[in-house]
Amino acid sequence: MKKAYVFPGQGAQKIGMGKELYESSSLAKEYFERANDILDFRITDLMFEGTDEDLLQTKVTQPAVFLHSVVSALCLEGGVQADMVAGHSLGEFSALTVAGALTFEDGLRLVSQRAEAMQKACNITPSSMMAVIGSDLSEVEAVCASITDEIVVAANFNHPGQISISGSAKGLEMAAEKLKAMKGKVKRVLPLSVSGAFHSPLMEPARAELEKAIMATPISTPSCPIYQNVDALPHTNPEEIKANLIAQLTSPVRWTQSVLNMLADGAEEFIEIGPSTPLTGMIGKIRLSLEAK
Repeated sequence: MKKAYVFPGQGAQKIGMGKELYESSSLAKEYFERANDILDFRITDLMFEGTDEDLLQTKVTQPAVFLHSVVSALCLEGGVQADMVAGHSLGEFSALTVAGALTFEDGLRLVSQRAEAMQKACNITPSSMMAVIGSDLSEVEAVCASITDEIVVAANFNHPGQISISGSAKGLEMAAEKLKAMKGKVKRVLPLSVSGAFHSPLMEPARAELEKAIMATPISTPSCPIYQNVDALPHTNPEEIKANLIAQLTSPVRWTQSVLNMLADGAEEFIEIGPSTPLTGMIGKIRLSLEAK
């Protein structure tokens, strides 16, 4: 039976994340303290005792979710026995680290640099994201394309019936009005608790900054294929992995197609590792959509 390990991204954080693991495992404690030293601040204090507001800061959220996911995987009894891995947005860095393509230290540094670069990009233009429930991709893309004087794009293809859009505050407002007017086709349009327009052209300053860091970081051949967000295809070539990581910030997360491709390649069991498990529900809906055909 082929196993796929999957790792969540920003939004999976919760207060107290990792505290039980820290207190119950000497190995986990060692990794957490190493992270505090690498980041030069005690991220564990914010993870264990911080507020929702603390954990919503991109510069905290991303390394915190990465740290919890990776340490949880490294402390699994018997280790990770993966035939394939994937991660949603930030989770791609967790997947690469657990599969051995990135060292723990390099993975954490890249995630921290990614978070800082994204926060800077967020500060340039007021922007955010929204979840569109009940509409198909072509309808959402048509609405986004109809808005020409603002930036708004389809950003996360989470599962059939849920697509996130990303863009400027004004662009999202215009898109929401058009989508809500599509009675019978769109069930809900919900704002997401994020600080900017991730996976959109508004992340170009972050992409340019992160490219330098990624190109300077050694990436090894992973122990198993990683299905990357940019094209939903399995990769083991380090240069291809680097190119896809660089493109990821301004490209949509093709999660639905990634899961469909993993299923087509024989994945039978999906194991999600992170502070919470949003991907498990998405995968269940993707499987149901297959059964309905």
